[in-house]
Amino acid sequence: MKQKAEGSNTAEMPITGHLQEFRQRLIKSVLVLVLAAGISFYYSEVLLGWIRRPLGADLVFLSPAEAFWADMKIALFFGFLVAFPVILYEVWLFIAPGLLKNERGAIFPLFSFGVLLFYGGLAFCHFVALPFALDFLINYGRNAGIQPLISVSSYVDFNLKILLAFALIFELPLVMVVLAKMGLLTPDLLSKNRKYAVLGAFLIAAIATPTPDIFNQVIMAVPLIILYEVGIITVRLFGGNKRSTAQKESEEV
Repeated sequence: MKQKAEGSNTAEMPITGHLQEFRQRLIKSVLVLVLAAGISFYYSEVLLGWIRRPLGADLVFLSPAEAFWADMKIALFFGFLVAFPVILYEVWLFIAPGLLKNERGAIFPLFSFGVLLFYGGLAFCHFVALPFALDFLINYGRNAGIQPLISVSSYVDFNLKILLAFALIFELPLVMVVLAKMGLLTPDLLSKNRKYAVLGAFLIAAIATPTPDIFNQVIMAVPLIILYEVGIITVRLFGGNKRSTAQKESEEV
């Protein structure tokens, strides 16, 4: 009865109260994002030097405003990375009052796990995947007798898209755990369909990578397959759900 009482305050709140709270959380999140983006823009030269490190070639700009807009993209991207935990925390504060105590205890670790996976994907991409991909692509052109002349805008777009793609792909184990909690996946089902997961990994890599070459697709597909295996282990450990328990009880009867 105590748990029901904890969620009753939010359930009894009028819709205008929910909308007002949502508005306040949204304003806070936007302000943090704008502040983080402003600070990132101030250090955009440093950040550009950081993301161009795996390239190994000079950058040029082909129009008067290209360098400025490249810095704007960098500022927004890194501003979002800095504000991401705060935005998630505001989302948590908005939905937590409507949850029971045991539900809050189950969901909050998933939020934390998702943040770690997100930044883990960014780190893996920048320090492992991007250097290999860029080294292959640049040297491929040089070996063909073509000298690289890369514009700052095209490189920033290429870099940020791959970084974001890896960050989202690294959320796969979390998605698998959530689906298992909902009773839609089981470890046995995931193991039986491993060959389809491998095919799906290459299809996702083909869609997510900004270039059509097979090398970049392999660099993204292999971590995705590894994450699938990690997801199976994670589901076995943390993916228990009420539906499967109820099914076992009905089978025993």
